Amino acid sequence: MTDARPIPQPPSPAIPAKRWAYVIPVAAIMYMLAYLDRNNVSVILPYMHGDLELSNADKGLVGGIFFVGYVFLQIPAAILAQRWSARKTVLLLMVAWGLAASLSGLVQSKSQFYAARFVLGFFEGGVWPAVLILLASWFPLRERARANALWMACLPLSSVFMAPLSGWMLDHASWRWVLVLQGVPPLVWAVVWWFAVADRPAQARWISRAEADDVERSIAADEAAKPPAGSGSYLDAVKQKSVLVLIGVYFFWITGFYGFNLWLPSVVKELTHNGSSTEVGLLTAVPFTVALVVMIANAAWSDRTGRRRQAVAVPLVVGIAALLLGQAVDGALPRMLLLCVTAAAVYAPYGPFWAIPGQLLRFEVVAVAMGLINALGNLGGFAGPYLVGWLTDATGSSVTGFAVLSGFLAVAVALVTLGLRTGTGPVRQLSEQTAEGA
Repeated sequence: MTDARPIPQPPSPAIPAKRWAYVIPVAAIMYMLAYLDRNNVSVILPYMHGDLELSNADKGLVGGIFFVGYVFLQIPAAILAQRWSARKTVLLLMVAWGLAASLSGLVQSKSQFYAARFVLGFFEGGVWPAVLILLASWFPLRERARANALWMACLPLSSVFMAPLSGWMLDHASWRWVLVLQGVPPLVWAVVWWFAVADRPAQARWISRAEADDVERSIAADEAAKPPAGSGSYLDAVKQKSVLVLIGVYFFWITGFYGFNLWLPSVVKELTHNGSSTEVGLLTAVPFTVALVVMIANAAWSDRTGRRRQAVAVPLVVGIAALLLGQAVDGALPRMLLLCVTAAAVYAPYGPFWAIPGQLLRFEVVAVAMGLINALGNLGGFAGPYLVGWLTDATGSSVTGFAVLSGFLAVAVALVTLGLRTGTGPVRQLSEQTAEGA
């Protein structure tokens, strides 16, 4: 956001931090399963062998229409998580998306495939903001980017493990059975979620009273330091310029992000000269392994320095360069290296970016703001895959599509660099107040 002072370290280092070992892993595995059911089509599409008669544009639509459904429950689920229970909201959505994912394997036409993907997106859509609300009740601002990044590490980690798994399954079963079977794990993990997660530290049986009190005091101090959002209404929150800018940043970033993600296995398949699905799945996991490491390191740097804006913009600039260079170089190894750089660059901003709304807005309104940012921003998940597919059909090459994705990432960089430049705004005031209280 700004060149803020470093966010202070915890005032009570002797107090155990068991929440890192309980909340983060359970939430991460839960969303790994969601991400598997969302992205498994990227591995499956190159191996459907003419089933459902999908063109490249149709394949892009299959990947993108998920995000049209994804919009609808963002704000309702965020409000439910904040006013009722994040734990119960996620549980209900987990069961619903698991059933929808399995039903995707039973479709008989491309229109049914579109509908199944839309329904899957509809139920998965509310999970992201609900978990962000949950984490805001467990981790104060000084830890927020790291907590976000460790949870969101499930995104590249899911691809590291699940892309090879999907490839291996495709070598032993039809794509239909892969979809059906991969919808079962969320139904099983829902039981673990119910018993392992609590909405707030005071409700958890496994946390010490000292740790619970320390967390609640720190979060209360964070809230007291935040500027009021007008009358405190949801409308006042979303009318703020910073929230509108964040929506724009997220939309253009996610357009490039999912455009790259959906088509990555197809590019890898091309580099391997039509290798087996297992080979393609294993090689697809390599860029995401690199992304995982860079994502966590960038979030730690962001928490240590308080430089949220730079932690978002700099990786995206690197991603633009890597995407463009990847279309200009020849040879499988150089292109694979650039795919690794691009993956790391588009994943790295996640932790710092999602720490920004909680730093700007009070808890009572941040739920709607985050839901709105995620809902409208994720429409880029429709635009990116479809644009690449349509441009590939139109030009006979993926070069134009990836060049357009670079342009979208460039707009995101401009917005986060110029639109959120607040030399003396509430973010700086908040950081200074927090530093003084350390």
